Amino acid sequence: MKGWTPQRVAASAGAAVVGGAGEDGGGPARVIVDSRVAGPGDLFVALPGERTDGGLFAAQALAAGAWGVLAASEHLERMREPGAGVLLACADPLAALGRLAREWRRELGARVVAITGSTGKTSTKDILAVLLAPAFSTVASPLNHNTEIGLPLAILGAPAGTQALVLELAMRGAGQIAELAAICEPDVGVVVNVGPAHLELLGSLESIAAAKGELIAGLHSGASAVVPAGEPLLEPFLREDLEVVRFGEGGEVAVLEAGEGGVLVMLGERRVTLEPGFRSAHLLIDLCAALAAARALGVVVEDGALAVEFSGLRGERLSLPGEVVVINDCYNANPMSMRAALDELARTAAGRRVAVLGDMLELGAREERRYHRELGEQAQAAGVELLVTVGERAAWAGDSFGGGEHVHAPDAQGAAALLRVRLAPGDTVLVKGSRGVALERVAQALAGR
Repeated sequence: MKGWTPQRVAASAGAAVVGGAGEDGGGPARVIVDSRVAGPGDLFVALPGERTDGGLFAAQALAAGAWGVLAASEHLERMREPGAGVLLACADPLAALGRLAREWRRELGARVVAITGSTGKTSTKDILAVLLAPAFSTVASPLNHNTEIGLPLAILGAPAGTQALVLELAMRGAGQIAELAAICEPDVGVVVNVGPAHLELLGSLESIAAAKGELIAGLHSGASAVVPAGEPLLEPFLREDLEVVRFGEGGEVAVLEAGEGGVLVMLGERRVTLEPGFRSAHLLIDLCAALAAARALGVVVEDGALAVEFSGLRGERLSLPGEVVVINDCYNANPMSMRAALDELARTAAGRRVAVLGDMLELGAREERRYHRELGEQAQAAGVELLVTVGERAAWAGDSFGGGEHVHAPDAQGAAALLRVRLAPGDTVLVKGSRGVALERVAQALAGR
C-alpha cells in the first residue's frame, strides 16, 4: 500500500484521518498489530485484547518511527502533534483491519484459494502453494495466520504483483468462517474434511459441517467449491452456480496407486505420476485436495517431483542415535488426525511401535471419554507396544489399551522422563496431542534440544 494516500488507507479501513500527513503522503509498507516490532513504514493497528488494549501503545509505535496508527478515537485525542505520524481513528480496529485487508485483496486482483477443514488445512495449503508456484506468483498464509487477526495480516502481507493467494481459515465457532470468507472473497473454497473437532463448541458433526459450509456459502457465483467425494454432510451447501470439484475415492481427483515409483493420480481425464516425497494416507488425501484446487484455477500439473516443505510439528521425522525415529506430529490432534497418525505409524515403523498420545481437547463433555477410549483401541489395533498417555483425558485411552505396556504421565516433562528409560534401539515413536498439552517438549527432550 505504499502508493496509497493516508486518505485512501482511511477510506478502505472505514476510518478517518485525524492527524499526520497531508494528501501527498504515501502509504504504509507493512501492517502490524504488535507495537514492539514497529519501525519506519509500519501501520500499527491497535487492537483491544483480553489483557490489555493495543491503543495504550500507540505512542510507543509512533516513537519507534511507525508510518501511522489505526486505533479507537479515544487513544488518539492527545496525539495530534504535527509530525507524529498518520493518525487514523475508527470505532472498531479489528473490523477496520478486516476491511483494509479486503480492499488490498481487491487491489491485488489475485486468485484467492481459501482452505478449511477439521484437519489437514495447513498441509493442503503447503502442497497447493508448491503446485501453483510455476504458474503464478504465489503467496501462502504464514503459520497460524488463519483467524480474524491472522487472515487479514496474511492478505496485507502479500506484495504488489501477487497473482495467487493461498489462505487457511480456522474455525472456533459458528459464523467465524463466514466472517473470514467475507474478508478474503475466495475464488476457490476448499473443505478438506468434516470431523469431530471443536465438538465442545458446536455440539454435533452436522453443526461442524454447517460451519464449514459457511465457506461454500461465501463463494461468489461462478467460483469453485472443492469438497471430499462421498461426504453427505456437505451436499446441502453446494449450489448450482458453483463449479464443484470432488476429490478422493470416487471423485474427479484421486490417487490410483502409491508405490516406490511414485504416486499415480487421476486428474479428470488425465493421469499424472508425481514424486511428492511422502506416502502417508492422510497426506495423499491432502494432495488430492490441493490438486483439485489447482485444477479449479486452470493449472495443468505434469509428471515429476513435488518438493513440499511442511509447516512445523506436522509429521516431522527426527533421527536419533540407535536408529530411533521420532515422529513429531504434535501441532494439534482430534480423532481423525489421531487415527491417521497411528495408521502411518503402523505402516512405516520398522521396529517397535511407541506412541506418546496426549489429550484431545474441545471434544465436549459427552464425547471426550468416548473418543479417548476409542483412541486406546486404535493404538492397540495399530500394533503399538508401548503407549505413553499424557494428560487427564488421555488416561482413558490407557484404560482401553490392551496391546502392550502402558504408562501414564501428567505432563510432557513427565512423559519425556518415562521414555528415556524405556526407549530401545530401532524404536519408532509417534508424539501427538492437542496444542494445549505441549508435547513438542517430549520430542525436543528426546532430541536433546
